[in-house]
Amino acid sequence: MRFLFLIILLVSMGSCYETTRNCKDYKIGEFYSEVIINDELFKSKFKRTETLQIETYNNKIDSSKLRWINDCEVVFKTINPKNMAEQKDIHLKILTTTDSSYTFGYSYVGETKKQKGIAYKVK
Repeated sequence: MRFLFLIILLVSMGSCYETTRNCKDYKIGEFYSEVIINDELFKSKFKRTETLQIETYNNKIDSSKLRWINDCEVVFKTINPKNMAEQKDIHLKILTTTDSSYTFGYSYVGETKKQKGIAYKVK
């Protein structure tokens, strides 16, 4: 009986915590992002419409077509890939949102290794 009570208590406590995700606020606009890979910080700027994202990183411009799976998940397909890595589609999922930023996880489609980052809305 105590075991059943403990399970019910834990389940009810977990259901009280809900992650905020107002993903529609981040489908279009201007942003900059920060991603840490192997203890190195990478920053980029990008503009996003419903179907296109144009990103600037190290003075290099990269454009991708967007296919939204739902309000919080999108697949990026590089428009003019220059190498094999750029030919792979990227799956991005918005994990949490605030009034001015979102935390995201991303990986190549079909791969299990995921990276995380934060994007901040500029406009």
